[in-house]
This record gives sequence, C-alpha cells and structure tokens, in this order.
Amino acid sequence: MSPLPTELTVALALLVGGGIGYYVRYLYALSKKRSIEHTVKEIELKAEEKAIAVVEKAEAKAEALVAEAKAERKERELELKHKDERLEKREELLDTRQIDLDSQTENVRNKIDEVKMLKQKLDERAHTLEQRLHEVAGLTPETAYEHIVRRVSQTREQDIVSRIQKLELLGEEQFTERARNLLLTAIHRVGNSLPTNIMTAAVEIPSDDIKGKIIGKEGRNVRAFERITGVEVLVDDTPGYIVLSSFDPIRREIARVALEALIKDGRIQPAKIEETVEKARQDVAKTIKKMGEQATFETNVHGLHPELITILGRLYFRSSYGQNVLAHSVEMAHLAGMIAAEVGADPAIARAGALVHDIGKVASHDIEGTHVEIGIRLLKKYDVDERIILAMRAHHEEYPYETPESIIVQVADAISGARPGARRDSVENYIKRLTELEAIAQNLQGVEKAFAIAAGREIRVMVNPESLNEIETRELARTIASNIQNQLRYPGEIKVHVIRETRVISYAR
Repeated sequence: MSPLPTELTVALALLVGGGIGYYVRYLYALSKKRSIEHTVKEIELKAEEKAIAVVEKAEAKAEALVAEAKAERKERELELKHKDERLEKREELLDTRQIDLDSQTENVRNKIDEVKMLKQKLDERAHTLEQRLHEVAGLTPETAYEHIVRRVSQTREQDIVSRIQKLELLGEEQFTERARNLLLTAIHRVGNSLPTNIMTAAVEIPSDDIKGKIIGKEGRNVRAFERITGVEVLVDDTPGYIVLSSFDPIRREIARVALEALIKDGRIQPAKIEETVEKARQDVAKTIKKMGEQATFETNVHGLHPELITILGRLYFRSSYGQNVLAHSVEMAHLAGMIAAEVGADPAIARAGALVHDIGKVASHDIEGTHVEIGIRLLKKYDVDERIILAMRAHHEEYPYETPESIIVQVADAISGARPGARRDSVENYIKRLTELEAIAQNLQGVEKAFAIAAGREIRVMVNPESLNEIETRELARTIASNIQNQLRYPGEIKVHVIRETRVISYAR
C-alpha cells in the first residue's frame, strides 16, 4: 500500500483535532450548563424561602392591624355609647326644665291677671273717691290747681323772686369765674418772647481787612450789593460787624445769608455778588418752607396744601406791631386749642383757624382788600375746610360769629396781642410807611424793582433799560418824587435814586 500524501495527512489530522476539540467544548458546555442550572435552582429555592418569610411577616402585620382596628372600633363604640347615654340624660333634664318653665309661666300669667284685676279695682276706687271729693269741695282739678298756685304766688312771691335772683347771681358768678380761670390757664401755659431787634441784622467779620473787599474799589461792591438786595449796608457803625438794615425781613435775611457766604468765599465782586444773592434767595425759600412745616407740626394742624404751608412759612419773616406773625399765629393756635378743649368745641378746627388767621398778610401789599379777605381767597383756592375759613374770618369782627370756633379764634387773637410786651405800635406804622413808599414807585411803568432804604429817607428804583431811555428815566424820578410829596406824610426829605443799567452779555465758544 502506498503512503498517503502529506497534505491529506495534515487534513486528516486537523479533522480529527477539530472533532476532538468540539467534543471537549461540548463536554465543557454541558458541564457549565449543569452548573448554571444548579445555581438557578439554588436561587429559586432562596427566593421561595424569602417569599414565604415575607408572606408570613405580612400576614403577621395584617393580623396585628386587624386586631388594632378591632380594638379601636370597640373603643369608638364605647365612646358613642357613653355619648348616647349623656344625650339621653340631657334630654331628660331639658324635658324636666321645660315642664318647670311651663309651670312657672302659667303662674306668672295668673299673677298678671290678678294684678290687672287689682289695678282695675284701684282705678275704680280712685275714680269714686275723686267724684266724692268734687262733690264735697265743689271744684274741678284744674280750678283747684289754679287756686293753689295763686295762693302760693301771693304768700311766697318775695321768697320765689329772691330765690331766682340768687340762682341767677350765683350762676353768673360761677360762669365768670370759670371763664376767667380758663383764659388765665391758657395764657399761663403759652408765651412767646418778642424779638429784640426787628429792623437790622449784624454779620460778624473775621477782621477789619474784609471791610475793604466788601466796599470794593470806589464803593463798587457795596453799591452792587445794596442794589441787588435792596438792603442798606452799614460798614463802619459797629466794630467787628457789618450791619444790614431793612424794614423787609425777607430781604434782610437774603442779604445776611449772601454776605456770610461772600465773606467765607473771599471773592467779592459784582458778578459774584449777584450769583451769591440768587443762591441765598433759594436758601431762604427753603427756610420759609421749613418754618411753615414746623409751625403745622408744632400746632398739630394737618391736611394743608404744600403751597399753603410755604405761604404760611413766609409769616416767619413778617411782624405785626413788632410781634412776629408766625410766632403769634402758633401761640394763637395753642391758645385756641386749649380753650376749645375746655368749652367742648372742636380743638382741631380752632387750632387750624388760628394758625392761618393772618395768612392774608403775606400778600396784603400785592392784592386789593384786607388781609382777612385775601386770606379767605387763599384758603378757598387751596380747598381748605369751610369750617376753618369760618373760624378764621371773624377774628377782626369783619364777619359775624357763625361757629363756636370763630369766637375762640377771636379771643385767642385778643389774648396773644394784648398781653404785656407783645406788640409795639410804632414799628408797625414805620413798616407800613416804607411799604407805601415802595408801592408808589413799583406801580409806575418801566420799574423793575424799588427798595426803600436809610430808614425811609431814600428810595432806590431799578428800571428796565429797554423800556425807558435816559430822558424818560429822569422824568420818572421827578414823577416818583412828586407822587411821594402828594401821597405821603414824612419828616425831612426823601431822596429818589433811579438806576438805569445796561448789560450786554456775549459768549465766546
């Protein structure tokens, strides 16, 4: 037999090797399968055991819950049973009370019927007695009453008259004493001091060297300051101070604030003066608003319009017969509130009426009419309560007293103005004369501003250069002087100083 070729031998070998490998793999797979099946069976057994344990635990828990529910149900049933028993007892008690109440009601009705019968018998008895009395006396009840009154009047007339007079006198004395005590209490609880200086303001300077800057070259600065502010500057009267003199306190305050700012800044020249004075006007306007708000807060008056409060604050810089008008109004508000509280009137209306009673004095020189009429128009313009207007308008007896508060405001005004040291008549007359002096110039055409200075011995008038030429300016000065001579009475002479200044402004950009 011939030997097999090498390739066939290799192929047979590979075939035999593959078969053996497959058989070995088959045996391994079969062994692995049996191992997995064994593992699965173990897992299944454990799962079954765990499931059995869980079921047993759940059954035990369910049995416990059932037992607990049964116990709770039994407890609820007992509670309901006890409640039913209590309700039954309460119903029995109510039934018993109802029976008692019905019995008592029946007894009361029987007693009422008995009382009615007794009253009827008494009325019949009284009527019988009255008829017998009439038959015996021969008089009717009306005739008997008149007879008794007549006899008492005749026998006791003097005693009755004396008693009535005594009661009237006692009542009058009590009312008079009560009113006196009320007013004295109000006066003692309120008091204001009078400002010692109401015509000038002194500005302290750090050294006398600053006076030269304030005066300026040939008096240029001081003249510009006086022209812009309308206030007379007295440089050499008081060492260490510069005195500002003006009858208008608002101008004087603006000038004081401006001068203090200029001294602090150190740069004093006409342009700077004008800028500083304008800023001072704004600062004084803030002060006016603040004083108005402070007055309303102090007097507990609320609900006024903000513009009206600002107008009220301007009274801080006005005086009446030497008495600060705002301080006078605040004092009046306190007095009126106290009196109103004592007599049973409305303290809020009385305080508000007293606080705004002189508000018309702010514009009394610009609007026709008395300050009372101007004040009424201002209050109506800002929708002030009509009761406040009625309270304030009768304080000078120009209008009738229509409410108790109007009488109280008039009394408070009299108390505040009449107490010793409250007022100085000469100051009021002086200010009135200076105001009239300015008004004569301001009413003429072409006049921008007019300031009375030097205690009324000089008036400075600024005119619009575009409205008047040089010749018309001279004619205006003569007209003002003539009007002053014809309309005012004054000692000595008054210098009329008319200023026509042309300013040209241009900008380099």
